[in-house]
Amino acid sequence: MGISVPARPEHCTLGRALALAAVCVFVVVGTYVALSPAAGDAEKEQKFFNIWRRRSSAALAPDDLEVALRGAAYANKTLILTVLNKAYAEEDGLLDLFIESLRRGEGTAQLIDHVLLVAMDQPAFQRCRSLGGVKCYLLGPDGDDGAGDLSSEQLYMSDGFIRMMWRRIRLLGDVLKHGYSFIFTDLDVMWLRNPFPRLDRGDGEDLLISSDNFNGAPRDYAGNELNTGFFFVASNNRTAALLDEWHAARVASAGMKEQDVLNQMKRRGAFRRLGVRVRVLDTARFSGFCEDSRDAAQVATVHANCCRTMRAKVADLRAVLRAASGLNATAAAKVRWPEHSECAKSWT
Repeated sequence: MGISVPARPEHCTLGRALALAAVCVFVVVGTYVALSPAAGDAEKEQKFFNIWRRRSSAALAPDDLEVALRGAAYANKTLILTVLNKAYAEEDGLLDLFIESLRRGEGTAQLIDHVLLVAMDQPAFQRCRSLGGVKCYLLGPDGDDGAGDLSSEQLYMSDGFIRMMWRRIRLLGDVLKHGYSFIFTDLDVMWLRNPFPRLDRGDGEDLLISSDNFNGAPRDYAGNELNTGFFFVASNNRTAALLDEWHAARVASAGMKEQDVLNQMKRRGAFRRLGVRVRVLDTARFSGFCEDSRDAAQVATVHANCCRTMRAKVADLRAVLRAASGLNATAAAKVRWPEHSECAKSWT
């Protein structure tokens, strides 16, 4: 059974709203009676209400991330997250291809309202907002990761690439602590079909994650090389602890990207120790350039993994979208994925 998402947001009933308003009035009046100055002292009375307003705002106002998450999430607090920088957001680049895939995919246009595009720099944020019809959030600097300026293209396994990946893990841990479950997707993942019905949590798994080369055994996370470019994670204490441990591991993992560290953690028993239940996603449905889908009638996403440069990713993903334009129930068997020639050349 796939992950279900509500058809539309839920709203509080009028009765609940009135009850909440009554409680608020009662608290304000009660506090005033108990703590306000004597009648007739207008200056002190005004000071009392100023203090109340400041304290109320501090206690009730959600942080910026919470506001952004709430604006994108379904009623069950599930959303889709991706991260971009200035280079990813350039016109006719990965951001445009990602949005195009959502608009053209089977059952995916309805998902756009629930995608939160997280910009790592101001130019990416401005480009995101210029698109219209999408939700954008500007991620603030994080001194703990020493991220610095990551607006330019970060080549695979460069120092900037590794720092950007760790900044991403810090963000995702914060999202879990806010109580939100999510699909995380790289921008170089094309969404050809709605993946939610194909995400099987029949055994209550906490983490559903893609792989570079699937060995046919979805519960064999130790035997499958996990890929962090596409995964679903449920918000709970187990997954929050996993993300905390994962992010902390960067200190002793110099020169390693976050994906390699997670694979190292699984081999050392972190999933078992933390009680995190994991299922590996079949490349027949969640495919990539490392291993093309064997079944065009089932494929939901295509990831430009096993590819080094952004220029190569854009070229070969465009070819994928062209091939997928004929993807439907009758023609799926005839679809042949194009050779990923530019990505193959990106390593030379």
